[in-house]
This record gives sequence, structure tokens and C-alpha cells, in this order.
Amino acid sequence: MTASPRPIRRALLSVSDKDGLVPFARELAARGVVLVSTGGTARTLADAGLPVTEVAAVTGFPEMLDGRVKTLHPAIHGGLLARRDRSDHLAALAGHGIAEIDLLVSNLYPFAATVESGAGREDCVENIDIGGPALIRAAAKNHEFVAVVTDPADYPPVLAELAAREGAIGDDMRRGLARKAYALTAAYDSAIAAWMAREEGIEFPETLVVAGRLAERTRYGENPHQQGAFYRTDAWRPDERRYGVATARQAQGRELSYNNYNDTDAAFEAVAEFAEPAVVIVKHANPCGVATGASLHAAWRRALACDSVSAFGGVVAVNRQLDPATAAAIAELFVEVVIAPGVEPEAAAILAGRTGLRLLVTDGVPDPAAPGWVLRSLSGGLLVQERDRVSAEAGGLKTVTKRAPNAAEIADLLFADKVAKHVKSNAIVLARAGATIGIGAGQPSRVDSVKIAVAKAGEAKLTIQGAVLASDAFFPFADGIEAAIAAGIAAVIQPGGSRRDAEVIAAADQAGIAMVFSGLRHFRH
Repeated sequence: MTASPRPIRRALLSVSDKDGLVPFARELAARGVVLVSTGGTARTLADAGLPVTEVAAVTGFPEMLDGRVKTLHPAIHGGLLARRDRSDHLAALAGHGIAEIDLLVSNLYPFAATVESGAGREDCVENIDIGGPALIRAAAKNHEFVAVVTDPADYPPVLAELAAREGAIGDDMRRGLARKAYALTAAYDSAIAAWMAREEGIEFPETLVVAGRLAERTRYGENPHQQGAFYRTDAWRPDERRYGVATARQAQGRELSYNNYNDTDAAFEAVAEFAEPAVVIVKHANPCGVATGASLHAAWRRALACDSVSAFGGVVAVNRQLDPATAAAIAELFVEVVIAPGVEPEAAAILAGRTGLRLLVTDGVPDPAAPGWVLRSLSGGLLVQERDRVSAEAGGLKTVTKRAPNAAEIADLLFADKVAKHVKSNAIVLARAGATIGIGAGQPSRVDSVKIAVAKAGEAKLTIQGAVLASDAFFPFADGIEAAIAAGIAAVIQPGGSRRDAEVIAAADQAGIAMVFSGLRHFRH
């Protein structure tokens, strides 16, 4: 076992986030640790009655350039970087009158928070920390001899370590603190690089550095033999922070599983598409029931009617404050998660009786048209694309059949097309009066998706005659349309663009149904 390092005798404290600083520094001072500090941190310590030496007194130079230069000096970095096991390093310190620094306590200017606040470019640039990362990286490099604390949450365990080791910090903790320090500076720089790329209008920079902060270790991944975890990335791209599962507070229930996170995100992103009260029920990342209504309760009944069998054990998302009537109806069915922008107290009390249910409250609904990225891992790489944030609009539809859809059909076509955006390809959605009646998802053949959607409607005893159909991509052959026509579909929305569009249109005209082209494909793999 490696011998413990010498006790902490001198500490440099320079922090932006001062949460917990004074109690921590007071404990250090009580142990006889000499406190050295900068600017606002020094004032905070002095105001608390703690003995503190200003960095300017150590370097012999005042803070310069509005505080941009204060710790970038050999008297500071020499004390951090000198190896205590090398006589030439110690001789160099002695020759230049530089004292060793055994502990660095530092965190960084709030760059991400500044960007998120909507501040101008000048303010964002001023919140790019230079001295802090330099200090942190220096101390972390020399972690055998210098402990570096960058997270206020580590103050208590560091104090406990000092108490257990007679004022010293052991090798294991030093390595752990150094690892966290480098992760902090890497994530910080990645956020700055991402912001600069966006400022330049560069959507895909030459080097993409993704940073996330561990939010939760899940019990396992998609399957019990796989490990899993959830990381938040909003500090990396604070301009993309969205209402949703990542930022929700959990009002009840045990921790979410890997699959719960995935399904809940899919459900909430889908329900955000609708301005009217809406409910989306998701199972295995696919909607199995979607409906709008005059109230959430009405929407819930209609969404559940689409596929009540698949809804069992699913995830429910609503886009309004959850009311008691809807909560009571949901509580009649076993569901894994309910996610809502708000919950009335009586509704929360009703769901509290379902101990196996997780309830998430988001305080808002994401903007489906807001820009953002979707990342997917490949072996040895990442696929990155813009979020699918475009939806068909009535004014952009092109009627390609002899019969044009009527107003009610257009409303249902647009509804079904929004749902199809969130169904795995090949996606087919059957709908009537703002509710799905059958969904076919994830089939290699589009005609198979049509057959599944029709079969689902039949199992639910929902009438297809006069309903509409949305397809996420064009029909490569007329067989899919013919199967839908045989089932009783009255109108179809699809992007168009097949070499056999003429055959598909001819089949629709022969049956007297309406068909519109949106020009928008919505593949979702």
C-alpha cells in the first residue's frame, strides 16, 4: 500500500460557486491550513472572519485586466506543479521563494448558465474562465502531491478524509478528485466550442466533443445483462435545454429504468406536437395510442381505445396539468410512468396509491419546432442529425387525386402525420376525429405496416370506414394503398416522390379516395 502523502498545510481557494465554501474553509483553518485566495473568494472568506492571504501578496502583482490575470504566475503554478519527491524541484522553489500549495479548491465561471440566460456575446466571452482551468489542470497533473477539489459536493468527504488521515488525503481520493477535475475542464471546453460553432453558424464542427454529467445509474440497460446509465447534456449545449424527462422532477415511484427513460422521452416529445389537450401512450418507444380532446380525460379514453392491450405497462404523457379525473382513469390501468407539465394535488394523491408508478413533473412542454441534435452511436463513431422539427401544414399540402379532402379530413390528416413522425419506420397511422385507431410500426415492408394498423383497429373494434391514413414515407407500390382502400380508408397523406406515384394515385382515384402529398418524409429508425 502506498504511504499517505504529507498533511495539507497550504490551500489555494478560488471559486465562482461559493456554495459551502465558508464552512469548508473554516474547517481547513481550524486544522492549521494556511488559506490563500483571490478576489471575490478572498473577500467572502475575510468577511466570514477567516485569516486569508490575497494572491496578489504571493505573486507581488495586483490583479490585472479586470481580473483576467491574477493566478497565472510562477509563484502560484510553481507551488502547484513542483514534485515533492524531486530535490531539483524543491531547490527551484526555495531559490525563487515559492511556497508549496497542497490543496486547490477551484470551480469555474458560469459559462453555461450565462449562455442559457440569453446573454450577449460579450458577456458570454467574459465568462470563459482561463485561470481556473489552468489551476485545475496543473493541480490534477500533480495529484500525487496536490489535491484538487472542483465540486462543492466533495467538501464533506474531503473533510472526513482529513479527519481520518490526520490532515492528509489518501492516494485513492486524490486520483478520484483529479479524474473529476479533468472531466470538468473537458466538459467546460466542449460547451465553449459548441457555443462558438453555433455563433459562427457551423452546424457540424470539424471536431465534435460531447459532454454529459451522470444523472443516474440505471439498474441495468435494455436487458438485465447490460449495464446502463443516464447522462444529462444540457450543460454541454445549454441553448438546447428542453422540458422533458432529463429535467423533470420525480414526484413518486422508484428510479427509472433505461427503457423507462427512452419510452418517456418518446412519449413526451410526441405529446408536445399538439396544441389541444392530448394524451400519448407509448410502449417500447412506439406510440400505441394518441388522441386529442376537449379535456385530458376525453383524450385519455380515446387514446386508450386505440390499443388497450399494448397500453398495459406503458408510458403515458399529457400536455396539460394532470387533473383528478384523468389521474383516476389512468390509475385503473397498470402503467410504468406518467409524465406531465404539472399535476393537481388531488391527482397526485390519486396516483400515489399506485406504488409501482413513477410520476414525473416537467413544469412545461418542449417546443417541437425548436432546433436541436439527435445523436446515435455506431461502432467506432457517432451519427448526428438535426431533430425532425418540421410538420406538414394545410397550406403546403398538394392534392394529387381527383377528389380533394374535406376540412375534417385535412384536420385528421395533419393529426395523423404528426403522430407518424414519432412512430418507428415503416410507419402507418390510421386516425379519425383527432385520435389514432390503428398504428403499424417498424416493419421492413410498408404494406405489412398497413396490414398491422388495420388489424389493430379491428382488434379494438374501431371502424376504419371513413378514417384517414398517414404514411411516414412514400408508397413504393400500389399494394399498400390498395390494402388501406380495402379496409375503408377515405383519405391519405404521404410525402410522395416514388417512381410509381402515378400507379398509387390511380389506385386512389379508382376507389374515389382523397390523397395529398406533403413533400415531407418522417423516417424514424
